[in-house]
Amino acid sequence: MGVVPTEYAERVLEAVERIPYGHVLAYSDVAEWMGEGSARGVGAVMARWGGAVAWHRVVRSDGTPAPHIRARQLALLREEGVPIDGERVQMSRARWGGST
Repeated sequence: MGVVPTEYAERVLEAVERIPYGHVLAYSDVAEWMGEGSARGVGAVMARWGGAVAWHRVVRSDGTPAPHIRARQLALLREEGVPIDGERVQMSRARWGGST
């Protein structure tokens, strides 16, 4: 039997699922929007269970993707029309405001 996500992990995954198509949030944005945790905590959840959600919509605060998944993440973001300069998301244009 696999490891079951914690309640915190479930909340992170639910928050990430709410990021709309064509937009992104930084790891720190997710924690701030949830009102709990930290960028590192969100990153740990995403590393362990993020494959179940739209993981590619979460980037570093400077707009760069995670190094080990850079090419795949950028390809998925480009498919969604996320504004990207080189290998960096234009956070001022792509960051989701958090309202649904």
